[in-house]
Amino acid sequence: MFNEEENIDYFFERIFKLLDSLNMTYEIICINDGSSDGTLEQLIKYHKKYPQVKVLNFSRNFGKETALTAGLHYASGRAVIPIDADLQDPPELIETFIAKWREGYDVVYAVRTKRHGEGLVKRLSANLFYRFINRFSETPIPKNTGDFRLLDARVVKVLNQIPENTRFLKGLFAWVGFKQTGVPYEREPRHGGKTKWNYWGLWNLALDAITLFSTVPLRLWGYVGLTISFLTLAYAAFLVIRTLVFGIVLPGYASIMVAILFLGGLQLFTLG
Repeated sequence: MFNEEENIDYFFERIFKLLDSLNMTYEIICINDGSSDGTLEQLIKYHKKYPQVKVLNFSRNFGKETALTAGLHYASGRAVIPIDADLQDPPELIETFIAKWREGYDVVYAVRTKRHGEGLVKRLSANLFYRFINRFSETPIPKNTGDFRLLDARVVKVLNQIPENTRFLKGLFAWVGFKQTGVPYEREPRHGGKTKWNYWGLWNLALDAITLFSTVPLRLWGYVGLTISFLTLAYAAFLVIRTLVFGIVLPGYASIMVAILFLGGLQLFTLG
């Protein structure tokens, strides 16, 4: 949670109502991701009143991927369900998740059929991202999904063993495998407050996803490096012929340029 003071009371009202109706033991792990409002104080108040509410407090804002990773490490149940406090993802869908889990699925993810409260640019950019990542990634990522899902304890154990610091969890959820299925739903607007995401943050998240789950950028620069190396060799041959015919124009210049371009191209090729 990051500056979600306006949503906490209604969030707990809905989540308690649902979980108590399921007649199951549960814990609610809340991660305060360096909030500057009264989020932490609100969470501590609920922790004192309800012992099943546990609070992790970050020293600063580390971002959603880090917060979710911390929650997965501290969770101890047979199944774990990440959910945002803005209530765009309805807690009532958890009952369907559990039903699918009891059918034998290890991962049950929510699929957004509609995105209420989101602008045209964000919807188009999201569709473009999923189309691009699934075109070039070796691991298909279900379209229009987020972090809202049920994860069996076996899946959580595998995720917690992955040592990566820079994470794109939607990709990792797909990469680990296991038996998975989707549940469609319509995503509602935020209950209160303003989204903490901006287009720059979404752009950086998309770059992380592309570089972590696609070898296309590395291969592209490999081809660029190979092309530069071949062109440099052709240029070197041209310089040799020109020197033999016309003599040396500027001593040392040609050899330095050929060496720099060839080695630079070779480095790009080996990186790719």
